[in-house]
Amino acid sequence: MTEAPSYLAIDLGASSGRAVVGTLRDGVMEMREVHRFRTPLVEAEGHLWWDAEALWGEVRRGLALAREASPAVRSVSVDSWAVDYVPLGTDGEPLRRPYCYRDPRTRGRLDEAVKRAGGADALYERTGIQFLELNTLPQIVADLLDEPALVARTAKRLLIAEWLLYKLSGRMVAERTNASTTQLLDARTGRWAEDLIRAVGDDPARWPDVVPPGTALGEAIDAMGVLVIASCAHDTAAAVAAVPASPARQWAYVSSGTWSLVGAELDAPMLAPEARRAGFTNEAGLDGTVRFLKNRTGMWALEECLRAWEAEDGARPAYDALVAAAASSPSHVTLDLNAPAFGERGDMPARIAEACRAQGHDAPDTRGAVVRLILDSLAASYADTLAELDALTGRRTDDVHVVGGGARNALLNQLTADACGRRVLAGPEEATVLGNLLVQARTMGDLAPGSTVRDAARRSARLTEYTPRSSPALR
Repeated sequence: MTEAPSYLAIDLGASSGRAVVGTLRDGVMEMREVHRFRTPLVEAEGHLWWDAEALWGEVRRGLALAREASPAVRSVSVDSWAVDYVPLGTDGEPLRRPYCYRDPRTRGRLDEAVKRAGGADALYERTGIQFLELNTLPQIVADLLDEPALVARTAKRLLIAEWLLYKLSGRMVAERTNASTTQLLDARTGRWAEDLIRAVGDDPARWPDVVPPGTALGEAIDAMGVLVIASCAHDTAAAVAAVPASPARQWAYVSSGTWSLVGAELDAPMLAPEARRAGFTNEAGLDGTVRFLKNRTGMWALEECLRAWEAEDGARPAYDALVAAAASSPSHVTLDLNAPAFGERGDMPARIAEACRAQGHDAPDTRGAVVRLILDSLAASYADTLAELDALTGRRTDDVHVVGGGARNALLNQLTADACGRRVLAGPEEATVLGNLLVQARTMGDLAPGSTVRDAARRSARLTEYTPRSSPALR
């Protein structure tokens, strides 16, 4: 009997990473985690950096463990968060650690970037990307202003996933779904906007060739017989590729993790000024699709509360117990967790209490009440964004697919159904990994004839349905 083909997905999030082996058996992708690790973040001298070399060590460890667990692994790919990058010298080695997108160096740099790019309307009409200080474009402007000598020595820049693909394969590329997030890619052509890059004071030659998702990069340097594939290098693109949506219904998605990405899959970008003013972004998806979405905060506030409580208690609080306490807590008030006050690290419970008092409300008096406030606020944010999405696209969403880690949170999913007034379908929890693996399988020619990535995702996913209750969530 022929052994079922296996693949390795390295999935990197801002909080943790994992290595997952997927085996395609009878058209269903079976997944098994072989390695999990904390994403190494360095905080020193007022800055935040990713420890890229430590990250590479974890990827190598994951590949070794995967080959032990499944010697028949045929390919490997890496997905990660967007916008951050590794500057490389002429020898291909990093010139410094990559900054984290939450580093404060980009404060005020977005306005300068927009000015250099010819104004807000012109920049959005060209790139279609939401204006955020954490974007790659303001980071490049910060480099030009703060580290001109380092920029002069920079031969290439690679986004995080592509740097790891380079370490695996020896080939430098920019995978299109990830490159589209930089605010430096032409939304129509899918190529670098070279005149825009020059206008902000940089050299387009510092960016490698753009390749589509599913590009084979060659055999892994340290793993004979394993093909390195640039799958959907952007984690959200991989997750959206694996949304198990029915083609018979209008659907939107919430890719729920540290960030929440609320959007729809379109055939072409929406570049009108009203889309820019609403804060929506156009990012590349699989097979020429566009992820028309809005970046919303996700579990970040809750993660920061857990970090603060862990420091207070000397041990990490039990997550399930906190959610259970939240379920039994009444709705309190909602906050705009997308506000800058909640975007940085540090004593999140105190920030939430201060924001409640500033609105004339009492601060939540238990940890369960804090968690309930966060979840109510997220559901309200999703509902507001869905209303904007429907207005901009001119259609009414039937189903909201929640994928990613947030799909595990039954309370949040029910609150989302209540707030949106739509059916919520939660799952798969591992959508990013599933999308990564299925694109690899397609590249290797292992999907059944006529089967698409989404067809395979529907066969591989287990969904939980939530319907709106008669009493809406607090808005």
